[in-house]
Amino acid sequence: MEYSKIQQKINDVVDDNVKKLAQLFPSAVKDGEVDFEALKEELGQFAEVDSEKYELTWAGKKNAKKIAQEDIVGKTLKFIPEDSKNADTTENLYIEGDNLEVLKLLRQNYYGAVKMIYIDPPYNTGNDFVYNDSFAMEQLESDIAEGNISYFGERYTVNSKSKNRYHANWMNMMYPRIKIAKDLMTDDGVIFISIDENEVCNIKKMCIEIFGEENYAGEIIWKNSSKNDQAYVSIQHEYIVCFVKNKDANKGLWNEKKEGLEEIYSAFEDFHEKYGDNWEEIHKEALNWYKQFSESNPICASKHYSWMDTNGIYFPSDISGPNYGQYRYEVIHPVTGKAVKEPSSGWRFPKETMEKKIAEGTIHFGKDEKTIPNNKTYLKDTEMQSLTSIVYRDGRVASKNLIALMGDNYFTNPKDADILMKLINAIGLSDKDIVLDFFSGSGTMAEAVMNCNTNGKKLKYILVQLREDFDETREKVDVKAKKVIDRCIDFLDELKKSHYLSEIGKERIRRAGEQVKRENPEADIDIGFKVFRVADTNIKWNSLMDAGQLDLAQIESTSDLVDFMPGAKDIDIVYELMLRQRDVALSETLELLSDIGNRTYLYASSYLVCLETEITVELVNKLAEIDPLPIKFIFRDSAFKDDIALKDETFRRLKALIEKNAGNSKVTYTVEFI
Repeated sequence: MEYSKIQQKINDVVDDNVKKLAQLFPSAVKDGEVDFEALKEELGQFAEVDSEKYELTWAGKKNAKKIAQEDIVGKTLKFIPEDSKNADTTENLYIEGDNLEVLKLLRQNYYGAVKMIYIDPPYNTGNDFVYNDSFAMEQLESDIAEGNISYFGERYTVNSKSKNRYHANWMNMMYPRIKIAKDLMTDDGVIFISIDENEVCNIKKMCIEIFGEENYAGEIIWKNSSKNDQAYVSIQHEYIVCFVKNKDANKGLWNEKKEGLEEIYSAFEDFHEKYGDNWEEIHKEALNWYKQFSESNPICASKHYSWMDTNGIYFPSDISGPNYGQYRYEVIHPVTGKAVKEPSSGWRFPKETMEKKIAEGTIHFGKDEKTIPNNKTYLKDTEMQSLTSIVYRDGRVASKNLIALMGDNYFTNPKDADILMKLINAIGLSDKDIVLDFFSGSGTMAEAVMNCNTNGKKLKYILVQLREDFDETREKVDVKAKKVIDRCIDFLDELKKSHYLSEIGKERIRRAGEQVKRENPEADIDIGFKVFRVADTNIKWNSLMDAGQLDLAQIESTSDLVDFMPGAKDIDIVYELMLRQRDVALSETLELLSDIGNRTYLYASSYLVCLETEITVELVNKLAEIDPLPIKFIFRDSAFKDDIALKDETFRRLKALIEKNAGNSKVTYTVEFI
């Protein structure tokens, strides 16, 4: 009987891709190796001498691609219950660590599971910190001489504009992260990337390469500033670049509620209270009211809605027929009793429809019969529009809101929760959809998701943030940034928290959740989150080699030292094993089956992890009785003391008992070992 071992590898991207190619183009894969010339010919590309092509390239690109494919070894995600909120019930995650490592660790659990990604990466202004993956560029002597990367593989460095590879550093940081993020997206998934003028061209070209030009969904201009302090052109906006994973799966039927409607409705309520049913006076008042707004104000996009009746606010729209002379008949003016002027192309509606609309009061007549009537188009019926490419929102609003929530200014340029809610609502996220932000900063996305859930949705979020050490960062920034960091450190000292950026992010989410709950006391909102942190592995994957470093007394005193790292906890081992399972969320429940053993766990009601040091007949009997049956059983190899016969006998017995208990029902399960 053969038994499979759980592998240390979480992802083997290259092997998976080769298998997919073999299915599509068998002639291009020979003995497990790709024949690239044969593959090109399958794709209709035949070799040409001295041919040139259009492509995006930069120093280190090849290595950036390699990084995206490499698996992550020796790392895991450690559950931090003391930092979590409502850990037993929440479906939200907050993960601390390098987002490249986190994305790789999540690639199995959340493969094809994330509906929306939003990121606000470093803008590469010349003073931003960029993640410095120690292998992010080819190790050329010139790189080290220029200070692009250090001999010591520091986590991040200031990316100065004076460096020869100013853009390349940033591109090498971004490419593997977006490449891996694509794997996490659902087929109809969407990614939004906030960026400014420094890298908008490069990020768009990079995404075209990763997602394909056909999956470019558009670019939103966010006018968030009125500053006038730059030479040449004063930049008063940022960009939100948008791509979908597959346009064939995502039809792009996105819409949004028009901006400024609340103000318009409120104003007309005041007019109606002042003038009653004197619709002419209300119309005049509305025209004057609209004049106070500049043309760039979203309210002005609806300024043609200047009339009101008992049904609501409306504008008189054209009522002429689309086909010349299709409908011709007399329409009598309700006041003068005379036939009104008829459109040259006839009426839009047949006579019966027109008579019905007149009876309902949805035809707008002029003062007398000399004016062609109009159809009343009501604002309440036209509140939605296609997602627009221009958004007006003062960037200071987000800062003011965050200061009100936190008590002081702990973040520079935080993102606006209303903008994120606008994106979430526009693409039509539904119950249980997952939103991911792997540059989460102040945690704005968590607040946006919780607010969206006040209307009954059950969206979930995953936020990832580098555990940036304020004490270290403080030594590398300018005076202005030092002041912000000093405020953060003082704030964290009051909370008795360590000096990490992620600590402020978590506190913001806690406070935002309580605020959302206070403002929506009747709503059933998940304001909790489970905290995980990137940590070293708990498992000795090469146990024979590792065990050889132990003396006999150590092994006899604790068999855990054969399989696990010193100090490893069962709960951390279970989560590490679950990182190797496809489509298993980290928010699922973990239950100790105390009636079976002291170290036997059931994860997501489907995965049985038995960490007992000895497998007894009584234990096997109890495992076989679990109902519903787990889809996978995981045991420690060391629990069988290298006795193959014992292992065979144990699992023949387990199989027989399971089949007996199942009766005529067909059962399917697998068994693996660590």
